[in-house]
Amino acid sequence: MPAVQEGADPVVGAARYVAVPPLMDSLLHDVRNPLNALSINLEVLSEKLKGETGEVPASQAKNIKAMRDQIQRVDGILRQFADFIVLRGGSAGDVGLSETTKRSLDVVAHESRRRRLKLQISIDPDLRVRLQDTTELSFFLIQALLRAFGRSEAGTEVGVAVRAEGSVAVLEVTDSAGSAPESVPDVVAALGLRCAQLGVDFQIRGGVCRFLFPRA
Repeated sequence: MPAVQEGADPVVGAARYVAVPPLMDSLLHDVRNPLNALSINLEVLSEKLKGETGEVPASQAKNIKAMRDQIQRVDGILRQFADFIVLRGGSAGDVGLSETTKRSLDVVAHESRRRRLKLQISIDPDLRVRLQDTTELSFFLIQALLRAFGRSEAGTEVGVAVRAEGSVAVLEVTDSAGSAPESVPDVVAALGLRCAQLGVDFQIRGGVCRFLFPRA
């Protein structure tokens, strides 16, 4: 009897993903409560450690600072990932392509390191684009990056470029797999559909995935 490969079924995969945003939203809410409690109690402890000088002893101040920094770091990481996972829906307007690209690269940094890929990054500063739904920019970026990662062998390069070309801003993600078959063809189909719905010029050929956005 053949093994059941439900994880590879696009319908099952879509159903799994639909559950992720509300779960992530709940996770962010529930985890921040104990984080806030830790932060408050850390400040209480800091006050108790202060002596007659009104300062925490140097031998303990370093530990207090390290704990405070790590609490803030965890809170920041949760917020960062929630921005890319929780689907809140947006309206038409301007959005920073350069900044969102940098944030997207931060989100997938672990995945690129895990796959031992070399990233070649070239991002023009302060480029802004117009979209009918500003929240969808992160969708385009994450999907294009993960597509390139999935097609790339360890040790190869993935290029990420953001540049202005006249009245448009170009986002280009390249890999070295060339005309190799798509490992997840549904991703390409989804990108093409959403770009068509939002009026974004989407071009894909082999290892080159390109989006052309109207500049703000």
